[in-house]
Amino acid sequence: MYERILVRYGDLTLKGRNKRIFVERVNHLIREKVNNPNVTYEKNHDRLYILLNGEDHDAVIRGLDKVSGLSSYSLITKTDRDMDSIKAKALEAVQSELDDKVVRFKVETKRADKHYPIKSPDVSKQVAAHVLRHTELLQVDVHNPELTLNVEIRHNGAYVYCKKIKGMGGFPVGVAGKGMLMLSGGIDSPVAGFLAMKQGVEIECVHFESTPLTSIESAQKVIDLTEKLAVFAPGNKLKLHMVPFKELHEALLDHVPESYNITVMRRMMYRISEKLAKQRDCLVLINGESIGQVASQTLESMVTISDVVRMPILRPLATYDKLDIIAISRRLDMYEISTRPFEDCCTVYVPKKPTTAPKKRRSGYYETTFDYETMIDDTVARTITIDVHANKHRDLTSEGWIVRDVLTDKQ
Repeated sequence: MYERILVRYGDLTLKGRNKRIFVERVNHLIREKVNNPNVTYEKNHDRLYILLNGEDHDAVIRGLDKVSGLSSYSLITKTDRDMDSIKAKALEAVQSELDDKVVRFKVETKRADKHYPIKSPDVSKQVAAHVLRHTELLQVDVHNPELTLNVEIRHNGAYVYCKKIKGMGGFPVGVAGKGMLMLSGGIDSPVAGFLAMKQGVEIECVHFESTPLTSIESAQKVIDLTEKLAVFAPGNKLKLHMVPFKELHEALLDHVPESYNITVMRRMMYRISEKLAKQRDCLVLINGESIGQVASQTLESMVTISDVVRMPILRPLATYDKLDIIAISRRLDMYEISTRPFEDCCTVYVPKKPTTAPKKRRSGYYETTFDYETMIDDTVARTITIDVHANKHRDLTSEGWIVRDVLTDKQ
């Protein structure tokens, strides 16, 4: 019975002079993610109507679920403003939602057109009475309803709907600028990337690969996770920078005491990420650090590690509980990928007793024992950048064994 979808922008409408930019951006993302030339769009002040024109509404909603910046949306039907038409559509809408159990029910009416001759409470009473006379499974409960029938009376017609589907919220990807996501193959960093995108940050990803010290499957995890993130990105694709970390990795193992190995490794990763971020016009670094989760994520470690860069660092998961992070990962269909038993360079050589309170001076001293600056410049120069598409899967294991040969020769 529903012939259109009502899309609500939420906080975007509070942006004052910037409102137009935000709304245009989110409308562009809606068209891109819905990707259906048969649906049409009607703009109306602080909302958007998607006319289905016979298309599957579930497919359209799946597209909307990938758009950040939307407060909610509803399957909705439009009718004439006379009470007989409103009552008929209201009954049809309620009947489409009922099954075989008693449902607590209420009617809410909003008059955008204040000149409409019947006041909102009276519309609700008339509609509720009509619906109750023609159904058997409804029980009025205005305080705690399970089903709310909404009637909106506007200048161009009356609109009837029953459900509000929660959108992603936040802001459309790109309006907040660009950040460089330090992406591992674990659970946390891809979730952090999603949360940054949800708040309007466009991202590029950087991954530190150490094949053959680490397996090609660990690099494949990152490709697959980037594909999952790309469904939320403009154009359904993301840039992934694959950093050849093997030589630096080996130098760290040879020159840095075991207890400081992860600390100094992370400092190298931060330096490289900042260089790449500046090359790509990124404003911030983003990572999946959560306070106290591992030795390198104590406050003392964070201070010592981040001391080597000047670029701001976003940590969307800083105060998240691990179970909450896992729940988001599962919802995004990333958890099974992240928990594949293939480790990256941050986890394959975890020291038995890593320091939880590393000192800046001591970390800097260990770094003087080898020429890390030259190695960093060489590493940045040899970094490979690839476009990862949401709907174009790439299987590294079927293309070859050494990941850098695969990415260089077969892009």
